Order: sequence, then structure tokens, then C-alpha cells
Amino acid sequence: MKSDTETTTGAISIAPVRYALCVEYAGAAYHGWQAQKTGNVTSVQATLERALSRIANEPVSVVCAGRTDAGVNGTYQIIHFDSRARRDERAWVLGTNSHLPDDIAVRWARQVDERFHARFSARERRYRYLIYSAPVKPALLARGITWTYKALDVGRMNAGAVHLVGEHDFTSYRAVGCQAKSPIREVRALEVYRSGELIVIDVRANAFLHHMVRNIAGVLMKIGAGEAEPGWAEEVLHARDRRQGGITAPPWGLYFVDVDYPAEFGLPASSLGPFFLDRAE
Repeated sequence: MKSDTETTTGAISIAPVRYALCVEYAGAAYHGWQAQKTGNVTSVQATLERALSRIANEPVSVVCAGRTDAGVNGTYQIIHFDSRARRDERAWVLGTNSHLPDDIAVRWARQVDERFHARFSARERRYRYLIYSAPVKPALLARGITWTYKALDVGRMNAGAVHLVGEHDFTSYRAVGCQAKSPIREVRALEVYRSGELIVIDVRANAFLHHMVRNIAGVLMKIGAGEAEPGWAEEVLHARDRRQGGITAPPWGLYFVDVDYPAEFGLPASSLGPFFLDRAE
């Protein structure tokens, strides 16, 4: 960590300290994670920065592990920021939460080495997509899950999912407007299973493209409904054409649930939310 230094006038210049925080949020009310430069648009980042700035008594700008789209939720979004404010971990958590709306919460805070970077230190990210398959739409969690009236076959969805594991060109599974320089990503695990009344698509990768998980979900839901064969997931992949991939699944059921960092940074492990799932491993 940088140490405080004395200026030529004899005053003490307080060096900034780096903090890492875990943030949970329901994304339904927000236009995504990222703060917008123009317009009256509400974002998770801007809302969080205002609350942190009040606790720090100075402007705070945060960096996140992975930006999420409008309507997408987070249970383990990791951020870092630098501040000259000296606050203990309890103050960063409880103080910040007292200035946040009910749909955003800081789960924990840690002072970290200045080498830590929420985005660039991450080795892997994990999302879960939650689907409620039933004839009638639910009233509860209407913006926390994705509902389909179609009956989905988990076995067929898993048979399609295996084609997407590994390092591939995911052009067909990213948004047309995706700004990533390369469409190459490594999906390290992709599994579909039931948790109570929900079907869960659980995916880990070194990084994700814009709309990548939602486009994977759209393809697997079509396969699960019997409207395409499991091999279609591979055909879409090799087409390298977004137009071949079908619909983009809604954002409501998508949760950013984990980020893997080197153990040297000492960050608490994710509880792999959301908390209402029966299966957390």
C-alpha cells in the first residue's frame, strides 16, 4: 500500500487506499450496471457511487468485475475503488447500505492491495439463468425469473449445452452491437439442472460477450421445448452469424453469481446465489 507523505509545506498528504466490495442488486429498475454520460438514466453504478461518495466524503468512482445489461441481476458483483477516506469494513458496508435503495446492497468490504483490479485480476466469471416452466405465469419474482409456458426437457438442453463447452468463436452468440475486439471465449462449464420449480442454466467462462448468456439461454430453451435438435446449438456456433441464433432470452432470469480471483487477494468466496435456489454448489 502507498504510505502517507509529507509535502514541502509540512502538511501530510494522505495516500489513497484501495477497497474491494461485493455488491448484490436486482436489475429490474436499472438501465444496466454502467453509468450513462447523458440523459436521465438510472444505473446501478451511478447509484452506488453516490452512496459511497457520501460515506467517503469525497467523489468515488468504481470499477466492476463485469458490466451487466438492463434488467440483469447480480449476487456477487465485485468492485474496487481508491479513496483517501479511512473507514473500517463495517462502515463501508452499513454506512453505504443506509444510502442505497432496497434493491442494491453491499454484502462485504475489504481493504486490498493496490495490485488488485476488479476486472483485470479476474480469472473466471459465472452466471446463472433461471427459468420457470409452467402453463401459467407466476406473480412472484416476475422480474427475477424468466417464465415460459412451454415444457422444457432438461436432458435435451444439456445435450445441446455440451457443444458450447471449450474455446470457440461465439460470434453467433453475441449481440450484433457487441464491442469486444475478439469473439473468442472459453466456456469452462455449462450445465442445466432443476432447483425446486426452477430450471437453472449455470455457465462459467473466462469472460463473456454482450448478450452471450442470454443468447445461449434462447438456443437451449428452443432445444428444450423440442423445437430444435440438440445439435442445433453446434450448428449455430459454427455459423458465426448472429442471425442464425434465434431469439435473445429476456434479462429477468439472469444473475451474475461469481468471480474467481487469485487466493493472494483474500476475498470471501461467493455463496453462489440467488439465495432462494435449492442447489448452491
